[in-house]
Amino acid sequence: MTIDRSKISWNGWGWAAHADALAGRDEVWSWLAAELGMPALLATPARTLESITLQPPRLDAEARAKFESILGAERVKDGTYERIFHARGRSYHDLLWLRSGEIPNPPDAVLYPRSADDVLALLHAAGELGVAVVPFGGGTSVVGGVTADTGSFGAVVTLDMSDMDRLLAVDPVAMTATAEAGIYGPALEKALGEQGFTLGHFPQSFEFSTLGGWIAHRGAGQNSLGYGRSVDWLVAAKLATPRGVLTAGGYPASAAGPQLLDLVLGSEGIFGVVTEATVRLHRKPAASDYRGYLFHDFGSGAEAIREAVQSGIPAAMLRLSDAGETRFYRAFGALGKKRGLRGRIEDFVLNSRGFDDKACALVAGFEGGDADVARGRAAFAAIAKKHRALSLGEGQGRRWKEGRFHGPYMREPMMEHGVGVDTLETATRWSNVETLYVAVQDALEKAIRETAPRDGAHGVVQCHISHAYPDGASLYFTYIFPRALDREIDQWRTIKTAASDAIAAHGGTISHHHGVGEDHLPWIAGEKGALGIDVLRAVKMALDPKGVMNPGKLVP
Repeated sequence: MTIDRSKISWNGWGWAAHADALAGRDEVWSWLAAELGMPALLATPARTLESITLQPPRLDAEARAKFESILGAERVKDGTYERIFHARGRSYHDLLWLRSGEIPNPPDAVLYPRSADDVLALLHAAGELGVAVVPFGGGTSVVGGVTADTGSFGAVVTLDMSDMDRLLAVDPVAMTATAEAGIYGPALEKALGEQGFTLGHFPQSFEFSTLGGWIAHRGAGQNSLGYGRSVDWLVAAKLATPRGVLTAGGYPASAAGPQLLDLVLGSEGIFGVVTEATVRLHRKPAASDYRGYLFHDFGSGAEAIREAVQSGIPAAMLRLSDAGETRFYRAFGALGKKRGLRGRIEDFVLNSRGFDDKACALVAGFEGGDADVARGRAAFAAIAKKHRALSLGEGQGRRWKEGRFHGPYMREPMMEHGVGVDTLETATRWSNVETLYVAVQDALEKAIRETAPRDGAHGVVQCHISHAYPDGASLYFTYIFPRALDREIDQWRTIKTAASDAIAAHGGTISHHHGVGEDHLPWIAGEKGALGIDVLRAVKMALDPKGVMNPGKLVP
């Protein structure tokens, strides 16, 4: 196992020992209360692990004995920490349950296979015994993808893949690598880097997510513009199912009928478990350049990204924050700092150039050979200049890159102070970006006001474009709101439903890269259509005829 799980927070994000950057900063909480229309924020500490009592494991003696005969007793675990750690993912919704100590349906055991043969034997046994199986990589799902749901069965086990974490082979000629699915992002990049390569897949969850998880939810990293999404870099995969191994892909191109690899991508564990994958590689970049720009408004920034992508500019990332996100983080960064001459000069320059409260910050990243980086940087600078954007230099880009994995750590301090923080994302064609953006923002703001704990309270809704394509782009929303502590699950569900309904009604996909899980399940039939759902059900019946794989996810 490449990460010591005992050092990861069981009811929050990341390392348990991570320092709280907001500790002792009272000015943050008074400012945030004002931002949310609250007179003050309430302390809402989480329950301790020791105070939580779980229902006894429901796995009967026959099932436990069978699993132990396959793995050994030491790899079938049902201690309180193991069951709680694997009960849910790491969404805001998940953390509400974990922090409250109310965990009504934890897994009855956690299984740790060491090989693909172990996985096959476990799935076959689960089918025969009638035990539900939830595949688990890093557990970072934010859509209810790893919730321990028993479905129609009497017990559920979580199948933790973290001991299957080897880099198996690198083909430097074809520039591909094959690895076991349980390898974590940092371990994979380190092993590839030692041979001069990179996968280039860096989602915000990078430090705590696995190769199998990236594939199972059809993920996209922050540098997808340059390195591609999982659908672009996945060459082949082996999927262990209750009926055997499905081997998909492996050719650089094939016209031998529909490609089975697409059944693996985004399958979220409902068909089987990814045990091994082959991926396309890139040479480690010789040069890297990240820099900031300030656009006058969201529309001009989006237009600049569209022009850059459609003209083929070699960028690794173009990330545009809307006015709300730009303002929020600028104000947050200024808290506790004395405003001096430099700040007043900056304000004067911005005002003189026509920048107001609609201004939007963009970070542009370029990676590769020296010439490619220089060409991409110059080409995008010309587009930005055409749109009258202001160059902010490399400092802005460097700060973003240094802190790009730190955002999720902000949730726990906010939840400790009665504040909710959640995210959602979607994608649509360029001609519909503005319409979808306004519709979802309006839906979020209205639902937050209507569910707020007091009159006059409201939320802070932010958005950024983080992935772009010739035909469209993703929209990633972050919303911060005062928690209604007497009905916080209902509050979350109301807000989530309002935003998801707006996405479905205004031409967006229900998920660009987070997946479906449980949380997006009510909208998947509308997106896929009745016939599409029938096709997915037929695939599930073929691979998992008894329905033990990850019940309650992806397919209604």
